[in-house]
Amino acid sequence: MDFFALSVANAAVGNPSDCAGLEWALGGGSIRFDRDCAFAIGGALASATLSGQDVAPCTTTYTRAGEVLSVEQISSGRFLYLACSGGFDVPVLLASRSTYLPGRFGGYEGRSLKTGDAIALGAERGERPQEGFHCPADLMPRYDSGIVHITPGTHEELFDESVRRKMTESEYRISAASDRTGYKLEGAPLGKSFGTLPSEAGCPGTIQVPGDGMPIALMADAPTVGGYPKIAVISEADLPILAQRRPGDTVRFELITIEQSQRALKRRAADLHTISQLASKAAGR
Repeated sequence: MDFFALSVANAAVGNPSDCAGLEWALGGGSIRFDRDCAFAIGGALASATLSGQDVAPCTTTYTRAGEVLSVEQISSGRFLYLACSGGFDVPVLLASRSTYLPGRFGGYEGRSLKTGDAIALGAERGERPQEGFHCPADLMPRYDSGIVHITPGTHEELFDESVRRKMTESEYRISAASDRTGYKLEGAPLGKSFGTLPSEAGCPGTIQVPGDGMPIALMADAPTVGGYPKIAVISEADLPILAQRRPGDTVRFELITIEQSQRALKRRAADLHTISQLASKAAGR
């Protein structure tokens, strides 16, 4: 859901950005480490301790076999990420180690983790990162801003100017009926039903408008096709910001051009590259 946060956590422990991590949603819990390793948490802000000592976010932390990482609660944001040096060693399926819960495949037995599960870590690569390395805050997304940038969707012309303006002038609230497939947004409705449209390709970030006029933002587990009209597409650079909004949180949309969206994504990539370089330098690589 927040690929940038996962990539930052991986960088902090010396992993490539495509190493598997744990995505931890909303609640608390604990993990016991059965081998020495480096780890980092990021994304949502959490009250976390390692054997009673506070764990800072986006910071390289070392643990010894037998120590326990406890997350008391996620205080801000929706998805917490845990990366460990070597990555989590789950099978590769369809060129990915991720879990697709609706299909019950991938990841660890195709399901969410439960008490008693044990997941192996992969082999560490190169030198271990320096303990205490911290990702600079100015290289991270502004999770607290609540501003999400959008570009015109493929069916923008079906909505008149007043409706398109309403979308950018209104505040929307994340509905409780929101999950990894899509975030339903509550607020000013965006028009009437347009009937059935031919299905066409979609992608995470697409904002569809069903018959009730209440927009739905497709997220990481979104279907690849759909027939609802698409009024807008969220800039990929801002998908982490939306992903971290909880039910009840609000968001506002700002319209930008496709070129501006592409530049924003390039800046995100440059920020991630800088974080990786800083972590490598701190480790002496």
